[in-house]
Amino acid sequence: MADFVTAQAHLGLTFKNLDLLEEALTHRSYLNEHKTSKAHNERLEFLGDAVLELATTHFLFTRFPGKPEGDLTAYRAALVNTFSLADTAELIGLNDLLLLSKGESKDTGRARQIILANAFEAVLGAIYMDQGYEAAEAFVAKHLYGKIDDVLANRTWQDAKSRFQEAAQEKKSVTPLYKTLNETGPDHDKKFTVGVFLGTKDEVAQGEGKSKQEAEQDAAQNALAKTGW
Repeated sequence: MADFVTAQAHLGLTFKNLDLLEEALTHRSYLNEHKTSKAHNERLEFLGDAVLELATTHFLFTRFPGKPEGDLTAYRAALVNTFSLADTAELIGLNDLLLLSKGESKDTGRARQIILANAFEAVLGAIYMDQGYEAAEAFVAKHLYGKIDDVLANRTWQDAKSRFQEAAQEKKSVTPLYKTLNETGPDHDKKFTVGVFLGTKDEVAQGEGKSKQEAEQDAAQNALAKTGW
């Protein structure tokens, strides 16, 4: 996607500076294959993450005046986690607008979810830089706030391991077991693969993460999706 005028129309946006949208939609890998002076989207992602936190925090603070800080924090985490942002990014068409390397464009699963979630935050950062906080907050309101009803109905504000354990004990009368299946990379950049089992041999799903805890949560989330629990 090189036509950023079309891209902004697709997203329902109007940029004063289209270079910001181009930057937001440019993954680092694309620049590795296309040697230009253009920037990738990681700085805008950093900015967008902060805007997203403020916007969702204010929304939840106002929407739930009687809820304690701990509940609001859990609700916010469910709204802005990788799964939620990636799903939103895909729904608004970012998957087709991103500039990626040939290798990254073939990625699926967790790797693509991370790219999409980061791109959503980068676009948000670009809107903030171009038009200010109100426009950025309106973008979040349009595409993300409506998910709070599903968060509450499906209890996704609870962490995935807790939800999967409750479901497994209720439906199978067994407590899930997590096993580290693989560990790669140097100490400062580890990647863990964890399997979640019902019983010693019945693997339900696998997950990946930069720590065992993150990989276990990813495995539990994948198990919930696979089982429909």
